[in-house]
Amino acid sequence: MDQSEQNEYKRAAAEAAANLVADGMAVGLGTGSTAAYFISALGRKVAADGLRITGIPTSEQTATHARNLRIPLTSFAERTQLDLTVDGADEVELGTLSLIKGHGGALLREKIVAAASQRLVIIADETKLVERLGSLVAVPVEVVRFGWQATGLRLAKIGGNPSLRFGVDKEPFITDGGNYIMDCAFGPIANPKEVAHHLDHVIGAIEHGLFLGLAKEVIVGGRDGVRILRPET
Repeated sequence: MDQSEQNEYKRAAAEAAANLVADGMAVGLGTGSTAAYFISALGRKVAADGLRITGIPTSEQTATHARNLRIPLTSFAERTQLDLTVDGADEVELGTLSLIKGHGGALLREKIVAAASQRLVIIADETKLVERLGSLVAVPVEVVRFGWQATGLRLAKIGGNPSLRFGVDKEPFITDGGNYIMDCAFGPIANPKEVAHHLDHVIGAIEHGLFLGLAKEVIVGGRDGVRILRPET
């Protein structure tokens, strides 16, 4: 699949998600290339249809994009619960709809927003679908900068094979919260809940990119059009 084809699948999923947004909603705005298509579609609905919403962005990049499109923004000081959040994912596990997120660097804010939402809808192209999490990408872990080397050793002890993420400037990548990210290559994960439990107890780790039990539905764009996946019970 070439990049232009993949982008069209992302755009199709994003356009379908924009139709879920109704007047008066508080909406979580995700981060990443697929989420950017959703924000653009939402901006068009605000401009053309007079859609009245407020958004909480999951990154400074997303906030800038939304402001440029005149999407009104709010904060958790004003709205502690969101009606809907639409975001992308790096991997989606078929059946469970468990996710790996955070390769865009916003996993901490993304998880805070997702957890505060009545409904989390993930948009993705079909290349993101996997049988087991960790098959294609590592699990990002946001860590405090102080003592990150020691945190890395603790992540290695639980099988994470961590590597510090660097930016395009060849310097360590710094999140909007001022932290580092260590990408943990666990490989295909047989038991994501167990791995998440271990990550939750690593001192120095603030949050990880395993999003388990949060997604209510995944809108997937692909060769056969747009389809909706829901967790299998």
